[in-house]
Amino acid sequence: MKFVCPLIVVRDIEVSRAFYETVLGQKVLHDLGENVSFEGGFAIHLRPHFACLIDANEDEIVSGPKNAELYFEEDDLDAFLKRLATLDINYVHELREQPWGQRVVRFYDPDLHIIEVGEPMESVVMRFLKAGLSIEETAGRTSMPVEFVRQLA
Repeated sequence: MKFVCPLIVVRDIEVSRAFYETVLGQKVLHDLGENVSFEGGFAIHLRPHFACLIDANEDEIVSGPKNAELYFEEDDLDAFLKRLATLDINYVHELREQPWGQRVVRFYDPDLHIIEVGEPMESVVMRFLKAGLSIEETAGRTSMPVEFVRQLA
């Protein structure tokens, strides 16, 4: 069996498609009208159509349960944050550093799905090494294997 992708349900396919293309730079792989899949490996599905597929009432499909997120990484997180600041974004939280040192921001899409954008762990490791932490200290701080940190050093 092969896992294909996560699928999130949205109220307005055009609004959501525009959000993912504009805010997160996603490219459409397939647009089937009620279902749009992105090259990034996820899909959005129109709420009324999805409700019919699973024999549910639309009201049973809730937005914003805060029990999942779509996670993205951005090599130039600072430039992304500057661009994000020019947009009308509903934040879960602005930039913060996770306990393992990764800088992330979380915000909502138009249907209140949580979106996380963080810097790649390779960038975190390099930031700590440049700040003067040893390979071992960096591995301990980031929870990354010493060999991974050593390869990046």
